[in-house]
Amino acid sequence: MSSPINPLLGDAEHIVREAWNDYATTVGDRRVVTATHEVSAHVSTNRVFRVEFDDKSTLVAKVSSYGSYFLFAEDHDRLARCTSLLRHGRWAGFLADVLVVDKRAYTWYDGRCWCAFYTEVQRAESLPRILPQADVTALAREIARFHHACEEIAPALPPVSNSVKGDAIHLLDQLTNPFAPRNFDLPPEDIGVLARFTHELLMQLEAVHYDEWTKIPILVDWNLGNFSVTREDGAVRLFSRWDYDWFRVESRLLDFYFLSRVSSSTGDRTSFTYSPHTLTEPRFVEFVRAYHEVNPLTRREIEFLPYAYRIFILNYVIREGARFFRHDLCSQFRRDAAHGYLESSTRLNLKPLLEIVGD
Repeated sequence: MSSPINPLLGDAEHIVREAWNDYATTVGDRRVVTATHEVSAHVSTNRVFRVEFDDKSTLVAKVSSYGSYFLFAEDHDRLARCTSLLRHGRWAGFLADVLVVDKRAYTWYDGRCWCAFYTEVQRAESLPRILPQADVTALAREIARFHHACEEIAPALPPVSNSVKGDAIHLLDQLTNPFAPRNFDLPPEDIGVLARFTHELLMQLEAVHYDEWTKIPILVDWNLGNFSVTREDGAVRLFSRWDYDWFRVESRLLDFYFLSRVSSSTGDRTSFTYSPHTLTEPRFVEFVRAYHEVNPLTRREIEFLPYAYRIFILNYVIREGARFFRHDLCSQFRRDAAHGYLESSTRLNLKPLLEIVGD
């Protein structure tokens, strides 16, 4: 499938070179760009390049016009701080470094488009599309350790401008606008379904006092193309992670939907569907069991899993979908959300998961 070029990013390679010249001038880097090779996944509207220099070194550049430059800059600043704070422990080198100027993430901006640079992390082994059960268990323990490390550094991160509740309030305003069917390219009855689920989500956030929950830096999108692993004594060990499109500082529960997809018996890599069924597959039950042994979960968190899933659907598929996904995928996902995804999430059987955490 080909990806239509975002018209604002039609000259993305030129933007990369402009951004590099600005960065290099600022910090006194004498390297000269000799080649740029696009490595975009062709799913989103972002464009990603591998940049080669005259000294044979390389970097990765991301060019975007998706969302807000100011949130992009803020996210990259927090990412740079996370990498720095994790540098002296088990997770040193796990995250791709964001290039910085005066200890702040460097971002280039011309009023319409923006760009950031990352070190090119070494990539080890990719997990298979369908994981053996032993890999599911080992991955769960690794994620639990990573989440624990992120919880430890979270207090050192400055506050962020966006939040789950703010996103949901904004979406509800959009869905109750008279022009919502036109703006979302959906019939009024579908808009009604989405508005109802958004309102119910906000009511649940209030009911569980979500504002008071522990918030940690999370990466949300754990699809198999975003991280690599090694094996020690046969056990999976997280090695490197890249692609930070959906970085947030929120509850760790927001990471779990994509982790359920990785654990799934149907696999993750080539499946363009966002069904919630993976959250109750026996393989994910075992993932949660292994995670809980290392980094205990609470009953309240397990009960929140369907809502964490709806946060992903409502924010990234409905609210932001047109600015992130290719047009054809956005239209498909939005229809599927209104016609099945969200309603299916109300019928998830959480009993096996709740039995793991007890009372």
